[in-house]
Amino acid sequence: MSILFEPGFLSNAPVRGALVLGAIVAVVSAVVGTFTVLRSQSFAGHALTDVATTGGAAATYYGANVLAGFISASVLGAGSIEAIGEHRIRRRDLATGIVLGASTGLSALFLWLDSSSATTGASQHILFGSIFEVASSTIPDAVALGIVVLVVVALLWRPLLLSAVSPEIAAARGIRTRLVGTLFTLALAVSVGLTSIAIGSILSTALLIGPAAAALRVTRTIARAMSLACAFGVAATWLGILFAYDSPYWFSSGNGLPVSFFIVAIVFALYLVTGLPFLRRRLGRRAVRTTRSAPPVVAANTGVR
Repeated sequence: MSILFEPGFLSNAPVRGALVLGAIVAVVSAVVGTFTVLRSQSFAGHALTDVATTGGAAATYYGANVLAGFISASVLGAGSIEAIGEHRIRRRDLATGIVLGASTGLSALFLWLDSSSATTGASQHILFGSIFEVASSTIPDAVALGIVVLVVVALLWRPLLLSAVSPEIAAARGIRTRLVGTLFTLALAVSVGLTSIAIGSILSTALLIGPAAAALRVTRTIARAMSLACAFGVAATWLGILFAYDSPYWFSSGNGLPVSFFIVAIVFALYLVTGLPFLRRRLGRRAVRTTRSAPPVVAANTGVR
């Protein structure tokens, strides 16, 4: 055990808090990320991470709660994208680009105004995260917000899946696709805010998209893909925390490497590994043998049952 865990790992209070928060964030990101990939909203997810940066920077400048800043800005950005974008995909992309540009400019402004951020390291914490330094009082709030997001996705499961495959068929069946899309985008915004508090706003896209994209490469069912994405996300987060804790012992200087670096590197490695042909064939055949309940339209259009 001492080879993997340096002294005091599990007895360290910030580490225990990081493990709990990391698991919550990874699960929520995986569930939301699976539908984000299926709905081709990765660009919107990335834009919301930059919007979250604005919220985090503004909260730091005004001395407010950073998690509240991340989530408030993300929700506001999501609402703006939906309001400007309406139904058309091209107009939605335009709206996303506009919100992305405006939020990036505001982020730069707040970070510039907060002259103390250069000495306190606040800018680095906002952009790249500091999961070991998240206050323990933040964890209950993260749990509550995570549960809300998971409940919303569970209630929207079938409408989300059908509208991801064919909005026309979903509308013909009486599904209010605009409302479903708006609610999901808001859930996505909250998920981005939660991920930002753990690994930073700039890198939160990796945990949102990476595990889900990797899982969808090797399985043909939504339920299996979501479960596998959760496993990938939690594994990457916990291993990242372990490596970051151990890394000061690797160098004579005693300076360790950041958690966010390890998490993103592990997620990237998982995505590369799941692209290996023999692994995709093996897991793909297993998924086909073990599933029978998929809607035919999903299988026909996306290859996911």
